[in-house]
Amino acid sequence: MDFLAQNWWLVLLAVGSGLALAWPSLSGRTQGVGAAEAVRLMNHEKAVVIDVCEPAEFAAGHVVGARNLPVGQIEAGAKALPANKTLPLVVVCATGARAGRAAGLLAKLGHEKVVVLQGGLAAWREANLPTEKTA
Repeated sequence: MDFLAQNWWLVLLAVGSGLALAWPSLSGRTQGVGAAEAVRLMNHEKAVVIDVCEPAEFAAGHVVGARNLPVGQIEAGAKALPANKTLPLVVVCATGARAGRAAGLLAKLGHEKVVVLQGGLAAWREANLPTEKTA
């Protein structure tokens, strides 16, 4: 006990470090992944790609096999989401900005592993990964 009293600043530093490491988990923030990790999740963990762009943006080009669910429709669009909430979801938008907000909503809906494609569709294309257009 004497050690703690004399070295209170070490205890404070240890607690602060622990909180800094745990903050992403505690705040409910979702993890961002690069294009290569997204492909790995899709191929090995059967991740579902959720594109949160508006329908016109989605039609102009999206990740092959992605499901379109605009951010504003996430809470109402449960049928576009997999029923199995343990499947990983890779959330994509044009640049990654909307995907972060959407990923937070999906996590609140109970999906266990939600990740954001860092850089969005632009990063996907930059990595020369396949996209498709819809009519």
